Amino acid sequence: MWTIWTIIGIVAISLIGTLAHFLYDISGHNKILGLFTAVNESTWEHIKIAITPTLLWSAVDGYLYGSNPNYYFAKIISLISLVIIIPTIFYSYKAIFNKSILAIDILTFYLAITVSQLLFYFILGLSPVPYVVDYLCCGATFVFFGAYLLLTLLPLKALVFRDPITNRYGFRGHSDKFNPFKKKHRKKSKNISGF
Repeated sequence: MWTIWTIIGIVAISLIGTLAHFLYDISGHNKILGLFTAVNESTWEHIKIAITPTLLWSAVDGYLYGSNPNYYFAKIISLISLVIIIPTIFYSYKAIFNKSILAIDILTFYLAITVSQLLFYFILGLSPVPYVVDYLCCGATFVFFGAYLLLTLLPLKALVFRDPITNRYGFRGHSDKFNPFKKKHRKKSKNISGF
C-alpha cells in the first residue's frame, strides 16, 4: 500500500510543520493563524505543528484513499500517534539527561511524522474494519480537531501545555526571546546641535 505518496506525504507534512513553528511570529502574532501554528515553546505547541500539516494533508490523502474502508480509522490512529510519540520521547530523554536537547527535539518531530504516516498507510492496507468503526473514527476525527483548537484557546494547566521560557500557557505563554522576526526598534538619537 505504501507508494510514492507515502514519501511525498512525509516530506510535505514535515516541511509545513517546520514552517508552522515560525508562522505565528512571521505573521506578527495573528491569533487566527496561531490556532494552527506554534504560539509558544510548550510540548503541546510542538505536537500541534505536527497535527496541523497532517490534517492539511488529508485533502490529498482523502482524495487518493478516501474510498478505502479503513480511511478514517487510519487517520485517527495517525493523529493520536503524534500526540503519544512526541511527548513520550521528549519527557523520556529529558528525564535521562535532565535537559532538553534541540537536535533530539527536531529528530523526534520528524520521527513522529514518519511513524504517523507509516501507520496511516499500514492501516489502509489491512482487512477492512466494520463500517461502523470507520464512521465512529470519522466522528472521532472531528472531535479531535475541535479538541485541538480548544486546547490552544483554553490550555490545561499541565506540564505539556506550559511554555518553559515564560511558565505561562497558550497565547499568553508566547515569548519573543528567540524570535528572529521581531522588529528591532531603533532609539532616536538626540540631536545635540539643537536642530
